[in-house]
Amino acid sequence: MRKNTKKLIVLSGVTRGLGKVMLDGFIREGHVVQGCGRDSSALESLREKHPELHGFARVDVSDDAAVAAWAADVISRCGPPDFLINNAAVINSNSSLWKIPAAEFDRVIDVNIKGVANLIRHFVPAMVERKSGVIVNFSSGWGRAVAADVAPYCATKFAIEGLTQALAMELPPGMAAIPLNPGVIDTDMLRSCFGDAAMSHPSPTRWAERAVPFILGLSARENGHSVTVE
Repeated sequence: MRKNTKKLIVLSGVTRGLGKVMLDGFIREGHVVQGCGRDSSALESLREKHPELHGFARVDVSDDAAVAAWAADVISRCGPPDFLINNAAVINSNSSLWKIPAAEFDRVIDVNIKGVANLIRHFVPAMVERKSGVIVNFSSGWGRAVAADVAPYCATKFAIEGLTQALAMELPPGMAAIPLNPGVIDTDMLRSCFGDAAMSHPSPTRWAERAVPFILGLSARENGHSVTVE
């Protein structure tokens, strides 16, 4: 890690949900964020709100060439990240596995697994060369247990657990790859599954009050360990 307290954080999925509240929390803590998302209007709003130091790019994480170009730009301007946080994800519409169209299944796989691999492919080499940094890949409770009607999403999050633990074995000492279960939060994604029952769970803003310092406290000690925001 860098000797000063300011960290460079690369964060995917910054325009909504947990990514948006993490972004705000990291910036309040004095860190620099380079983020990506797909909502052009939301990204422009972020640029207006945070005009200095930070950067926000329109990137579909499932597009390897787009991720490669974004990573090259970020690293050339800012250097390797201290934290690479793979947060971007999508979920299938509630349905039995055999009823889910192939295109919808593919999109969940492409974003939730390939998107994570793309960011790792293009950001982690510079982190390895520096021999420091933490990769946090967002998993889920549905990456450690399952539920009906979300089989594609469960499959991707189980994959993230295995992918991250294998990556942890490949990193040099001093680095970490950590699969993180954020817990159950009242997001649009959860409402698509739970409906109004999602409102019984903490809001993203309340969650971020605990999650931001928790994530910033992760280090090589947790390399390869599945962790949960408590």
